[in-house]
Amino acid sequence: MKYPIGKAQFSSELNNEIFTNAIHRIERLPAILKRQVEGLNADELQAQYRENSWTIQQVVHHIADSHMNGFVRTKWALSESKPVIKPYDEKKWTEQPDVLDLPIEVSLNLIESIHTRWTYLFRNLSEKELNKVFIHPDGNVEYKLFQHAEMYAWHGDHHLAHVKLALGISKL
Repeated sequence: MKYPIGKAQFSSELNNEIFTNAIHRIERLPAILKRQVEGLNADELQAQYRENSWTIQQVVHHIADSHMNGFVRTKWALSESKPVIKPYDEKKWTEQPDVLDLPIEVSLNLIESIHTRWTYLFRNLSEKELNKVFIHPDGNVEYKLFQHAEMYAWHGDHHLAHVKLALGISKL
């Protein structure tokens, strides 16, 4: 249940079909996520996909936080030479008042806006730009922007599966 769709896998070289599919998945996530959580009450938003996991509410806010960071990382890679990105403590971010107290609609709107800009940006990049790199300091790993798109397509689908699991568990 930790990886309901399996662990992320990335292409080593830019493949237009895989990249286009990733962008499509990033683009459709906001609408699908919104449909999944629409009308949930406060108790249902506290459902978890496994014991001691994040709640649906935390997952929705986490997607906004993570994808906001992902968008900024994209911009860094495009505007700097091999920037080292700043990681963040996802768990601590999910324990902040904005995640615990704000309605999820705030993050749903943010996700929709970020994804609109992000997919537009990705679709308008050249092959050279899609091969630009940023460095993640955990392991000093280099990621190309096309791989970054594949990772965030997986990330959205991964957490969407968590929401679906939590909804199934909450209805038992």
